[in-house]
Amino acid sequence: MLSFYRAFVMVFVLFAGRVSDLGAQSREDVARERGDYLSWLETATNSPLAAVARQPLGAGVRLGPPDADIPLRDVAEHTIEMRGGALLLKTPSGRQPVSRGRPVKVGGYTLYLAASARGPVVTVFGKPSEKKPPGYYEYDPAVVFIGPLLPAKNPQRLRVLAADGVEVEATEAGSIVISLGALTRLRVMRIPSAGGEESELEIFFRDESNSQGTYPAGRFVSLIPLPDGQYRLDFNRARNPFCAYSAVYPCPAPWRGNSISAPVRAGERYAGGGLQAPPVLEVK
Repeated sequence: MLSFYRAFVMVFVLFAGRVSDLGAQSREDVARERGDYLSWLETATNSPLAAVARQPLGAGVRLGPPDADIPLRDVAEHTIEMRGGALLLKTPSGRQPVSRGRPVKVGGYTLYLAASARGPVVTVFGKPSEKKPPGYYEYDPAVVFIGPLLPAKNPQRLRVLAADGVEVEATEAGSIVISLGALTRLRVMRIPSAGGEESELEIFFRDESNSQGTYPAGRFVSLIPLPDGQYRLDFNRARNPFCAYSAVYPCPAPWRGNSISAPVRAGERYAGGGLQAPPVLEVK
């Protein structure tokens, strides 16, 4: 217990001593990221704001008719299935191969297949929604921390839901300690990317602002490696899971221990089920 306490103190001193080095560049990076993400949410064919249905592929998924697994208005019967390790889309005119992560047009809809720990998942997207993203809190340099990633003594492999609601095999990367309300140790998971070749260091956390301006289930934030072996944790980059935009997506369960005993009013907001946004606060 004593060594753990010393680690807390050491990390806190490092965090507190380095934040002032971030300067305006971090603020500009966050402003650019926010603009790009908002644009993607509002215009992308696979934006969660346009999602209308999601289902594991299993033995196959029928789309189109009213009695189909996924009914789609004005769409003839289509079937997606696995044959000999290949994904195939059966249409009224024949069969065509389907690749994970690539869009497939079916009538006025777009289909995407994503890999998950339990097999492929089919998500159907329609026209862009009239819902608007909820915007962001004003940039706050007080919620930016720098310090080491403390390695896990016995790293675990766990199945968790990523921000997009896809179940993945994640590896416990370690933990990082911050001072917000109190010294808090947050678990960091290595989440594989959609392609499976790369991974991101992610923290799914809850705080005292949940249901009071931020999403009730919690938010995600990435841990960013720095050239000197340290890591940046910037809560201005905190983002909602996709279930905040559409009930199509399953919601991640809070990771054990990742609760902050203070409100973190930074990053992405949440305005309720309708996602009627407060005005977006520009980064100055």
